[in-house]
Amino acid sequence: MAKDKDVRFSKFGTVSFTGVTQVNDFIDYLEQGKIMGTVCKDCGQKFFPPRAQCYKSLSSNMDWFEVTGKGKLVSFSTLRYGPTGFTDELPYTIALVDYGDYKVFGRIDPAVSNPDDSLKVGMEMAAKPAKTSNGQLTYVFQPA
Repeated sequence: MAKDKDVRFSKFGTVSFTGVTQVNDFIDYLEQGKIMGTVCKDCGQKFFPPRAQCYKSLSSNMDWFEVTGKGKLVSFSTLRYGPTGFTDELPYTIALVDYGDYKVFGRIDPAVSNPDDSLKVGMEMAAKPAKTSNGQLTYVFQPA
């Protein structure tokens, strides 16, 4: 009997480049309002975006952890030009937020007004689940 293809990941992001990954449970967690990364049970290395294997221990003995609390804004940039599939959302601001043991890359919540003036490197940010303008699952950062 043929196994059905698990295409949950096609629900993620503005443009879904892949519908199948080894970490499709990430989508289930987003639907539950949780942003999750993975952690290696052998060495403790944390990953975001989630990974199915650890590059450090070469293990696939992974577990999930929730991205919670506050991180520090490391860098941000407002994009005014974008690749095909992303042009309808321009301009938008991308950012890197440091949570200590791991870093998270993503977008600034579009509700943040004038991000070039209101965001400052080092400020506290928090990630939250969201939906894109076309209804796809995603996550965004907001000032904490």
